[in-house]
Amino acid sequence: MQFTVVIHSLLRWAVLVLGFLVVIKAFSGRKNKTAYGPSDNKYNLFFMISCDIQLLLGLVLYFGNGWLDVLKNLSSAAPETKSYNRFFAMEHMSMMIIAWALVHVGRVVVKKGESDEAKHKKSLLYFGLALFIILISIPWPFRQALHREWLPSF
Repeated sequence: MQFTVVIHSLLRWAVLVLGFLVVIKAFSGRKNKTAYGPSDNKYNLFFMISCDIQLLLGLVLYFGNGWLDVLKNLSSAAPETKSYNRFFAMEHMSMMIIAWALVHVGRVVVKKGESDEAKHKKSLLYFGLALFIILISIPWPFRQALHREWLPSF
């Protein structure tokens, strides 16, 4: 499982970089009124694929590390571990699944967009919201009692 944690921690950077690229391209496409091109489609596809892989790794970690049992016993947990356990057993997983769903719904909605302007607008909305949820759901090093390192140790 330690190898899976390392891969999951490293892949977050690919998700974040691709997410920011998609949002920046959508913002600049909307602002400059440019056509929604193949590169826009490719970036949001890669963003979606990286989120899919991240979700699969996260589910392996969730069920492989017994977080479901932790969730069942959350009320009896020691006070000093309660927020940590609640975050990983419930909050992190729930918010990331919501972000994942937004990415998938956004991809479908964008592909069905009527005009280039509508596609950029919907990309900005769905992928921007998903990226925001991802950013607030990561256990960053500066978060008290939840933090993980910037880069995992091997």
